[in-house]
Amino acid sequence: MGNLYGSASFMEHNTHPDYKYEMDAPTHTHDGINPSCGDELTLSLRVENGVIEEAAFTGHGCAISQASADIMAELITDETVEEAKRLSGLFLAMIRGEELSEEDFEDLDEAAQLKDISHMPARVKCAELAWRTLDGMLDA
Repeated sequence: MGNLYGSASFMEHNTHPDYKYEMDAPTHTHDGINPSCGDELTLSLRVENGVIEEAAFTGHGCAISQASADIMAELITDETVEEAKRLSGLFLAMIRGEELSEEDFEDLDEAAQLKDISHMPARVKCAELAWRTLDGMLDA
Protein backbone atom coordinates (compact mmCIF):
# COMPACT_ATOMS: atom_id res chain seq x y z
CA MET A 1 0.00 0.00 0.00
CA GLY A 2 2.93 2.32 0.59
CA ASN A 3 3.62 2.30 -3.13
CA LEU A 4 0.17 3.67 -3.89
CA TYR A 5 0.39 6.54 -1.41
CA GLY A 6 3.91 7.22 -2.65
CA SER A 7 2.69 7.54 -6.22
CA ALA A 8 2.80 11.16 -7.36
CA SER A 9 -0.01 10.50 -9.83
CA PHE A 10 -2.28 8.96 -7.18
CA MET A 11 -1.61 11.77 -4.73
CA GLU A 12 -2.23 14.41 -7.41
CA HIS A 13 -5.62 12.87 -8.22
CA ASN A 14 -6.47 12.92 -4.51
CA THR A 15 -5.21 16.37 -3.53
CA HIS A 16 -5.93 18.25 -6.78
CA PRO A 17 -8.72 16.39 -8.59
CA ASP A 18 -9.45 17.86 -12.03
CA TYR A 19 -12.90 16.29 -12.26
CA LYS A 20 -14.30 17.13 -8.80
CA TYR A 21 -16.80 19.89 -9.43
CA GLU A 22 -20.51 20.58 -9.82
CA MET A 23 -21.31 20.10 -13.52
CA ASP A 24 -23.65 22.48 -15.32
CA ALA A 25 -26.56 20.71 -17.07
CA PRO A 26 -25.53 17.04 -16.82
CA THR A 27 -27.59 14.57 -18.83
CA HIS A 28 -27.06 11.85 -16.18
CA THR A 29 -26.45 11.89 -12.41
CA HIS A 30 -26.23 9.04 -9.96
CA ASP A 31 -25.41 8.85 -6.25
CA GLY A 32 -23.08 6.30 -4.75
CA ILE A 33 -22.39 5.50 -1.11
CA ASN A 34 -20.08 3.11 0.66
CA PRO A 35 -21.98 2.47 3.91
CA SER A 36 -19.06 0.60 5.48
CA CYS A 37 -16.95 3.76 5.69
CA GLY A 38 -19.26 6.64 4.77
CA ASP A 39 -17.69 7.62 1.43
CA GLU A 40 -20.29 9.35 -0.75
CA LEU A 41 -20.25 10.74 -4.25
CA THR A 42 -22.53 12.04 -6.94
CA LEU A 43 -21.37 11.25 -10.44
CA SER A 44 -22.49 13.52 -13.29
CA LEU A 45 -22.11 12.89 -17.00
CA ARG A 46 -22.93 14.86 -20.11
CA VAL A 47 -23.56 12.32 -22.85
CA GLU A 48 -24.04 13.47 -26.44
CA ASN A 49 -24.67 10.99 -29.27
CA GLY A 50 -23.46 8.07 -27.16
CA VAL A 51 -20.17 9.78 -26.18
CA ILE A 52 -19.32 10.95 -22.67
CA GLU A 53 -18.42 14.57 -23.38
CA GLU A 54 -17.91 15.47 -19.73
CA ALA A 55 -17.63 13.59 -16.43
CA ALA A 56 -17.46 15.08 -12.95
CA PHE A 57 -18.13 14.12 -9.36
CA THR A 58 -18.80 15.72 -6.00
CA GLY A 59 -18.73 14.20 -2.56
CA HIS A 60 -16.35 13.18 0.16
CA GLY A 61 -14.39 10.18 1.27
CA CYS A 62 -11.00 8.65 1.75
CA ALA A 63 -8.02 9.23 -0.54
CA ILE A 64 -8.65 5.99 -2.42
CA SER A 65 -12.30 6.72 -3.23
CA GLN A 66 -11.58 10.29 -4.27
CA ALA A 67 -8.53 9.49 -6.40
CA SER A 68 -10.28 6.52 -7.99
CA ALA A 69 -13.26 8.73 -8.93
CA ASP A 70 -11.00 11.37 -10.48
CA ILE A 71 -9.00 8.76 -12.40
CA MET A 72 -12.22 7.19 -13.66
CA ALA A 73 -13.70 10.52 -14.77
CA GLU A 74 -10.54 11.31 -16.70
CA LEU A 75 -10.47 7.86 -18.30
CA ILE A 76 -14.09 7.86 -19.52
CA THR A 77 -14.23 11.45 -20.80
CA ASP A 78 -14.47 11.44 -24.61
CA GLU A 79 -15.21 7.69 -24.64
CA THR A 80 -18.40 6.04 -25.85
CA VAL A 81 -20.83 4.76 -23.26
CA GLU A 82 -20.02 1.21 -24.41
CA GLU A 83 -16.29 1.79 -23.91
CA ALA A 84 -16.90 3.29 -20.46
CA LYS A 85 -18.87 0.15 -19.52
CA ARG A 86 -16.02 -2.05 -20.81
CA LEU A 87 -13.40 -0.07 -18.87
CA SER A 88 -15.51 -0.24 -15.73
CA GLY A 89 -15.80 -4.01 -16.12
CA LEU A 90 -12.02 -4.29 -16.48
CA PHE A 91 -11.43 -2.13 -13.41
CA LEU A 92 -13.87 -4.08 -11.25
CA ALA A 93 -12.37 -7.39 -12.41
CA MET A 94 -8.89 -6.07 -11.55
CA ILE A 95 -10.01 -4.94 -8.09
CA ARG A 96 -11.53 -8.40 -7.47
CA GLY A 97 -8.08 -9.83 -8.15
CA GLU A 98 -8.88 -11.36 -11.55
CA GLU A 99 -6.11 -11.73 -14.09
CA LEU A 100 -6.00 -9.08 -16.80
CA SER A 101 -3.95 -8.97 -19.96
CA GLU A 102 -1.17 -6.45 -20.49
CA GLU A 103 -3.47 -4.76 -23.03
CA ASP A 104 -6.23 -4.52 -20.41
CA PHE A 105 -3.83 -2.78 -18.01
CA GLU A 106 -2.81 -0.40 -20.79
CA ASP A 107 -6.48 0.37 -21.48
CA LEU A 108 -7.00 1.18 -17.80
CA ASP A 109 -4.08 3.64 -17.91
CA GLU A 110 -3.66 5.31 -14.48
CA ALA A 111 -6.49 3.25 -13.00
CA ALA A 112 -4.19 0.21 -13.22
CA GLN A 113 -2.08 1.64 -10.39
CA LEU A 114 -4.94 0.72 -8.03
CA LYS A 115 -4.62 -3.02 -8.71
CA ASP A 116 -2.84 -3.80 -5.42
CA ILE A 117 -5.97 -2.75 -3.54
CA SER A 118 -7.33 -6.18 -4.48
CA HIS A 119 -5.10 -7.49 -1.66
CA MET A 120 -6.77 -5.16 0.86
CA PRO A 121 -10.40 -6.29 1.26
CA ALA A 122 -11.27 -3.38 3.55
CA ARG A 123 -10.32 -0.87 0.83
CA VAL A 124 -11.82 -2.59 -2.24
CA LYS A 125 -15.20 -0.88 -1.79
CA CYS A 126 -13.45 2.49 -1.58
CA ALA A 127 -11.77 1.98 -4.93
CA GLU A 128 -14.94 0.57 -6.51
CA LEU A 129 -17.36 3.30 -5.41
CA ALA A 130 -17.14 5.58 -8.46
CA TRP A 131 -17.00 2.65 -10.88
CA ARG A 132 -20.06 0.95 -9.37
CA THR A 133 -21.86 4.30 -9.43
CA LEU A 134 -21.01 4.60 -13.13
CA ASP A 135 -22.34 1.09 -13.77
CA GLY A 136 -25.54 1.86 -11.89
CA MET A 137 -26.05 4.97 -13.96
CA LEU A 138 -25.31 3.39 -17.33
CA ASP A 139 -27.39 0.28 -16.61
CA ALA A 140 -30.43 2.31 -15.56
